[in-house]
Amino acid sequence: MPVVNRIADYAEDMKTWRRHLHTMPELMFDCHKTAGFVAERLREFGVDEIHEGIATTGIVAIINGQGETGQGEGATIGLRADMDALPMAEMTGLDHASKVEGMMHACGHDGHTTMLLGAARYLAETRKFSGRVALIFQPAEEEGAGAEAMVREGIMERFGIGEVYGIHNVPGVEFGRFQTTPGPIMAAVDTFEVHIQGRGGHGAYPQDTLDPVVAAVAMVNAIQTIVSRNHDARDEVVVSVTQIHAGTVNNVIPDTGYLNGTIRSFDKGVQAMVHQRLEEIVAGTAAAYGLEARLEIELGYPATVNHAGQTDFAVQVASEVVGAAAVEPAARMEMGAEDFAYMLERRPGAYLFLGAGEGAGLHHPKYDFNDEIAPIGASFFARLVETAQPV
Repeated sequence: MPVVNRIADYAEDMKTWRRHLHTMPELMFDCHKTAGFVAERLREFGVDEIHEGIATTGIVAIINGQGETGQGEGATIGLRADMDALPMAEMTGLDHASKVEGMMHACGHDGHTTMLLGAARYLAETRKFSGRVALIFQPAEEEGAGAEAMVREGIMERFGIGEVYGIHNVPGVEFGRFQTTPGPIMAAVDTFEVHIQGRGGHGAYPQDTLDPVVAAVAMVNAIQTIVSRNHDARDEVVVSVTQIHAGTVNNVIPDTGYLNGTIRSFDKGVQAMVHQRLEEIVAGTAAAYGLEARLEIELGYPATVNHAGQTDFAVQVASEVVGAAAVEPAARMEMGAEDFAYMLERRPGAYLFLGAGEGAGLHHPKYDFNDEIAPIGASFFARLVETAQPV
């Protein structure tokens, strides 16, 4: 694979950075140590500007290329890496395993940060591009919508960012294989909860009760028909009930019941239809069983939607790095969600997956980022900048 030779020279340094970051996972916006490590490396590399404290612990670093480096609209390409970890215990047994109880980098954000640092070192050293690049180190991807927070604080306008790109490692996909697609690539995610208020009583005398258990079961059965009967089968959507809670003992009908679940969709019209049907099912079932029910829907990350022109460009660059045969330009959409969606809502760009080869899956307690793909990701980031803005 034609990884940039100079970046290949950084491979051992990148491994050291990544494994250090892996030992010190931090959650959501509380990425103070990680951000400090990133800022220290960026100062060593000699980047032109380091803007810290954005969305609490986010960083935007600027590297100027040769020639005109104005800050007008579209003058700067944005490259994003997420920095946060997950609230789960690590079970890898590795020498560089997490030293923080109950936290681990189980999604590879330590690797994403390292790839962007590798690109930063190369771009600051060589500067074989015109214009500017903005390196976006973002907290709170897993939970908290850190991308939205950084966008809301005005990073696109403040730094003149015209396009934005991001990548995510994927275990189980062939090593070094890029996957992307124009249009939706990851789903919107919403959460719903239903609180049922009945009238409890003795299990031997159900006629004296308003049973929330049977109402909850009826609601779940009806919710399953949303996908099978209310939407066009050509439009992807998932509606899953993931919890039902009611009752404590075998001879008591409880007062209350509770259920919740997740909605995954790509189209806003489909999303609205699911919300409407949930409201109708909950209200109608409650009325049919003579009790009360309250539906709550929490909107999560929107769908991650790639822009066609930027996706084509990213595919071209990825093909130069790993070869066209190792790039999948029309990959299947994923039902997972990603807060990079907020950046793509504000600026054109593209999101890609990078195969990490065999290994434990994302969010698994035995997961570890494959350090061998770091030079590939860093080369992709670097070549995006050099190709888009040739000297």
